Amino acid sequence: MARENYSYKKYQRELANKKKAEEKKQKKLQKKAMDARLESGQASGENISGENTSSESAPGENVSGDNASGV
Repeated sequence: MARENYSYKKYQRELANKKKAEEKKQKKLQKKAMDARLESGQASGENISGENTSSESAPGENVSGDNASGV
């Protein structure tokens, strides 16, 4: 009867744990990078004077709220 190779099983468990830890580390780094991008995007998108600089209005549309008829 063959004996089990416990050292090999242990080695495989260690490799699995290292792989899992590396995936977790990469996931954390990606999340941190995404948060940093969102924060920098919000900071650069702000306007000091308070004017609307978003691209929500279509070209040619009056942003100030006045309508074209002059009312």
